[in-house]
Amino acid sequence: MSEALYSTVLPSPVRAPRLLLCSPSLCEDFGFDTDFCHSERFAQLMSGNERFPGVSPFATRYGGHQFGNWAGQLGDGRAINLGELATRDGQLLNLQLKGAGPTPYSRGADGRAVLRSSLREFLCSEAMHFLGVPTTRALSLVLSGDEVVRDMFYDGNPQYEPGAIVCRVAPSFTRFGHFQLCAYRGEEALLRRLLHQCIHDDFPHLAAPSLTSGEHVSQDIMLRWFGEVCERTAIMVAHWMSLGFVHGVMNTDNMSVLGLSIDYGPYGWLDHYDPQWTPNTTDAVNRRYRYEAQPEIALWNLYQLANAVLPVLQDVPEVEAILKSYPLLYENAWLEIMGRKLGVQNFGTKEDKALLSELLAVLQLRETDMSLFFRALAQAPLGGEVREDVGVLAHAFYGEGEASGEHLIRLSRWLQHYAARVHRDAQDVCVRRTQMNRVNPWFVLRNYLVQEALDLADEGDFSRVHQLHAALQEPYIEHHNAPGFHRKRPEWARHRAGASMLSCSS
Repeated sequence: MSEALYSTVLPSPVRAPRLLLCSPSLCEDFGFDTDFCHSERFAQLMSGNERFPGVSPFATRYGGHQFGNWAGQLGDGRAINLGELATRDGQLLNLQLKGAGPTPYSRGADGRAVLRSSLREFLCSEAMHFLGVPTTRALSLVLSGDEVVRDMFYDGNPQYEPGAIVCRVAPSFTRFGHFQLCAYRGEEALLRRLLHQCIHDDFPHLAAPSLTSGEHVSQDIMLRWFGEVCERTAIMVAHWMSLGFVHGVMNTDNMSVLGLSIDYGPYGWLDHYDPQWTPNTTDAVNRRYRYEAQPEIALWNLYQLANAVLPVLQDVPEVEAILKSYPLLYENAWLEIMGRKLGVQNFGTKEDKALLSELLAVLQLRETDMSLFFRALAQAPLGGEVREDVGVLAHAFYGEGEASGEHLIRLSRWLQHYAARVHRDAQDVCVRRTQMNRVNPWFVLRNYLVQEALDLADEGDFSRVHQLHAALQEPYIEHHNAPGFHRKRPEWARHRAGASMLSCSS
């Protein structure tokens, strides 16, 4: 298909749609009352069996680099866009059904999705939102009543799994790959129209208030657009890194021009701090999308976007200058977030950077749970008795025994330097701890927790699913009624499929 950005397509009916989860906050934003959200009609709408009035569903065409290689035309292979719906405050948000059947871009696949991956997508979309990370959202998760065949391990043993459909929500689902495919096909006029429409719809603050969608956008506005895409991307990845989140599949077709986390496949949070870790079994050898590489990969992807839009921007020096500003944009965002996590004011001096660098090195001397460590750090007395500080942190260490040897020496020294830095701020202890607890989550959506919920769901018990959903909506407060949600990864989950690494099968 050429000279086209989308194709109209209808969702394929499913046998017995049943609502499993919906987002209370999104439902409220749209003005949906509780009765409607739990009605049969809502399940029919969110499965694609019934259409909203006036809706003309469509799937979009895009390309992309996958694991560093150009993959050609891809597109919404199982995502069907329903169109825009206004929130109560007037914001227009796009609704998209994932798993609602084949599209012209399915490339021979069935266009369906299984509960295993759909539940992970719903929960992670909402978890990231409540953690304060720029992200797409999830309005609903509907069980289709049908079974879908998937080869989870790609080992020639396909099995039937329960089907499900997620309704994803975002201001826009425009990806780097939309621009890339136009450029690759030499469709310059279409590329220009896409860029102008993107600015008009998604970056209206950059254009003149009177600009209509058909009007020409100036060169300056287009360059400012590219600069903002770079900045939003840097901020998004800084959030990922500060939380120990690994996306797992940072292909260019999985990159949003709005700087939103999108396409939650084989993702994961670091359990013990390991810069080399990737949750993606497909990437297990080369580890292209490992935790520590994410800032660099984001820049590589931005270069691919730049190459795609250059025929329209036509200003190589300015585009190069914008790209060269990315490392500083990322560093500033990263240091700002990490300063808040450490409870340190005006963080960013040379000494502060050295303090942070040494901490990340210490976390690797012994397997240390990143989320538990930062949450516990707020409670360290920092009163001069290093033994007490280390004791507060001990539950974040994997293995048996207390801190010892080089680990104890360097951790103790770091705590002394950290205490001195905190005391220089002369900030009230209670205020500092409260502020740190607002940015260091008590709860993160660990892979093993989702796998435990899926194991129970296989037996028809969705209680753990609902517990996870409740906890992720308030990740910075302690949930004493959620046993096991605030602990290190259990040993059984270290290498189990689904509880540690995951495949792209969905």
